[in-house]
Amino acid sequence: MPTLTGKTAIVTGASRGIGRAIALRLAGEGASVVLSSRGAAALKAAADVIGDGAAVAPLDLRLLSSPGELVRLAIERFGRVDVVVNNAGATKRGNFLELTDEDWADGYALKLHGAVRLTRAAWPHLKDSGGSLINIAGTGGRTPGALFTIGGSVNAALLSFTKAMADNGLRDGVQVNAINPGTVRTDRFAKRLETLAAERRIPLANAEELFVREARVTRVGEPEDIAGLVAFIASPAGRFLHGALIDMDGGATKTL
Repeated sequence: MPTLTGKTAIVTGASRGIGRAIALRLAGEGASVVLSSRGAAALKAAADVIGDGAAVAPLDLRLLSSPGELVRLAIERFGRVDVVVNNAGATKRGNFLELTDEDWADGYALKLHGAVRLTRAAWPHLKDSGGSLINIAGTGGRTPGALFTIGGSVNAALLSFTKAMADNGLRDGVQVNAINPGTVRTDRFAKRLETLAAERRIPLANAEELFVREARVTRVGEPEDIAGLVAFIASPAGRFLHGALIDMDGGATKTL
């Protein structure tokens, strides 16, 4: 039985990968969904799978005006906002000494600042609906790595932001949580796997087995794994979760 009938969700980074899977899962649970990303064509294709319960917002959330536009669209189209999933934002990997100021600024502009601005714009509506804010961060926020200095620090900032907003949520009746996905089967992972196969001179099929073994995880995650957790958190059954930073990573995070 659908758990989100009559609700409206905003999902950023929704044109592919984890964001697309989240949008489709929330729609499957009965929610109307506003999908946002910079890729208009892929965004429309994802929305077409949902049908009438979807609206698209091809926006660059790095721009100051975009988060407010996104919330206004949701209200104009569906009249309410019950769930906000801050999923947009990819950060550049690489040797620290080769990463530029522009790389750092871009990494923060979308994943952190875009999420902060969208949260600010949507918060009054989440307060009215007793809604749910879910931030998609990443395991690098807990376990930094030499090649992930930008992403690790951005994720850590997003986790801290989540805890702070959870305190505000106690006052305003808004549920706030974050998910730290581990390695998930996305286009970015496919490229990493191709690089690993080339470096080790092994078939692509063997590269994933090697990755799982060396990363000491159960398996590579699927976008639908993360989507299922988002749907649970936002459902009535998940409402006791608040201020939680949930590692969904196949055991990649070894620290407390």
